[in-house]
Amino acid sequence: MAHTTAHKSSILLTGLLCSTALTVFSATKGHAEDDGVLSLDPIIVKQRDADGDAADRATAVYVADAEIERAAMGDLKDLFAGIASVSVGGAIPVAQKIYVNGIDMLKLAVQVDGGSQNNRVFHHASANAFDPGLMKSVRVDPGVAPADAGPGALAGRVVMETIDAEDILTEGQAIGGKTRLSYGENGDTFGTSLTLAGQSNGFEILLYGKRMTGDDYTDGAGNTVGGTRSDLTAGLLKLAYETDAGHRFEFSGQQMQDTALRNRRANFGTASFNPLDTVYDTKRTVYSLRYEDVNGGGNWDPSATIGFSENEIGSIGTTETSVGVTRTYSATFQNRFHLSESDTITAGIDFQDQKSSASGDYWGTNRPSETSQTIGVFAQARLQPSDRLKVSAGLRYDWNAFTGQDFGQSGRPYEQDSSGLSGNLSIVYDVNDALSLRAGYSNVFGGIGIEDNFLFFRDWDYSALKPRRASNVVVGADWQSGNWTLGAEAFQTKIDDTRDVAGPTVTSYDFESRGYNLGATYGWDSGFARLTFTDSETRVNGAATSSYYVLDSGAPIGQVLALEVQQELPQWDLVVGGHIDAAFDYDQQLNEADATTQLEGYEVLNLFAEYRPAAYDNVTIRAEINNVFDRQYADRATYGGDYPGFATLKEPGRSVSLVANVSF
Repeated sequence: MAHTTAHKSSILLTGLLCSTALTVFSATKGHAEDDGVLSLDPIIVKQRDADGDAADRATAVYVADAEIERAAMGDLKDLFAGIASVSVGGAIPVAQKIYVNGIDMLKLAVQVDGGSQNNRVFHHASANAFDPGLMKSVRVDPGVAPADAGPGALAGRVVMETIDAEDILTEGQAIGGKTRLSYGENGDTFGTSLTLAGQSNGFEILLYGKRMTGDDYTDGAGNTVGGTRSDLTAGLLKLAYETDAGHRFEFSGQQMQDTALRNRRANFGTASFNPLDTVYDTKRTVYSLRYEDVNGGGNWDPSATIGFSENEIGSIGTTETSVGVTRTYSATFQNRFHLSESDTITAGIDFQDQKSSASGDYWGTNRPSETSQTIGVFAQARLQPSDRLKVSAGLRYDWNAFTGQDFGQSGRPYEQDSSGLSGNLSIVYDVNDALSLRAGYSNVFGGIGIEDNFLFFRDWDYSALKPRRASNVVVGADWQSGNWTLGAEAFQTKIDDTRDVAGPTVTSYDFESRGYNLGATYGWDSGFARLTFTDSETRVNGAATSSYYVLDSGAPIGQVLALEVQQELPQWDLVVGGHIDAAFDYDQQLNEADATTQLEGYEVLNLFAEYRPAAYDNVTIRAEINNVFDRQYADRATYGGDYPGFATLKEPGRSVSLVANVSF
């Protein structure tokens, strides 16, 4: 690992803990606070999941309550900071791309409040920009996903739920709220958010708004990083009604907008080939309407969700303007059959309609677009045949209809219909009270997805286009005794016929990500420590490849480590802690002449202290020092680090911030 003398203390601590790391962090168990302090322990979140004990959740990654709260005035990098297998590169929200086990989240099904999200956008921007401040829970199901995960779960899924009125109000409280104020000195970034909630006679309402403004930040070398200023607005409206009989109806609507001067390619650093001359006007809109019977049981436990999501990116340059819009309509209708207290079967039907379109000066009067429609039927059984054995198995069948763009054509656009069967199986076996073994496999039909609309600048030949199919394998073990939880897992994901383009011809390649995850958790009476480690490699057509050739499928992540520590100091009403983010040097052994064979490693130390005065338990003040040693680096998941001299988008240097939370 590359390092300097200033970093030796953090490296020593990391090395000592790494020698004990043998856990899969998704199933960790440590100290659960009972005094109002939010825990870093994700097991608390897992216990709130209705299927948390099912075999298909054995590899799930739950983001802890403390991580969600501490990322509320930050971004997705802050949200996943303690989870090594989830990498976030890109430094600013509009450019942040998320990779799970080295796989781009474009290859996972993403759901917010039950509605499917757009998994396609301009390749120099993020398809998954979300505000952590409006999140209640976040879960990642890497690799093997159940049949009720919906279409497109080639390499797993990500599930996000937004906050409810009950998350803001205390028992018996009819009206209340929360406000947050933040300031970061690196970039002079100011933030404020306000949440208001009310409930009466079964009705609930929640309003949330957030505003972040600031200037370009400086990196660890003191250089101003152009195109990184904050100008973000986010909002959420949530309405719900629950009858005395338990019939719950819920509407959720959210919007996130980011408009600022960026580099022409927002996920690259400023360079002569990438000038700071383009305004990115980005907007993400999500609507969801849901019904569930909260008292459902027996053979009648129905739920239904109708969703809409849209990403709009307006690229306003010095010579021309382009607008790309991707949108998704989705619907799911399902019923859960309760065979016994521990055995269930969930069956239903779902629908997804995606469209990607482009307009603007370049296209003139043309409006090129692609559409992909999928109808699926599914059934997922979650069973516990014995006290020591849990099994989850499912099947789904999807029908996909794809229509290609016909820019410049006078005839009929390209159309292709395809269909296929998907299956999954997950098993967990408890060898004894301390040791459990687990394994999972899935084979997934992916149909044909829509493409990046900013690439609709030529008339494509679709004749070689094929529907995608993925296979996922995971094998792991977990050991728990006393305050320790240890474990390990190995994984492999293969996606055949991944869509690509060479000039005017649509082509394909076979993608693979494989590797392993390790970690360790130890909890004590007043604190908690968690270490996670991942080692992944990605391949195209069987060969290691650079970040360019694996674009939109994955990234060369290599070995990444994350360590979190939290300690309560009740005598001073304090909680202190921090985390280390580290990436090891990564030699990919490439045969490509234009890419280096090694990615440089880094170590970054971040510290925090939270003060919650005993006399004002509705107030929390949090101070942070991130990148304590002022390291100049680009996150391992940021594009281009494997190309010599490439202008990567650097992360902020040393940053001191202050956040105040007040509940009322």
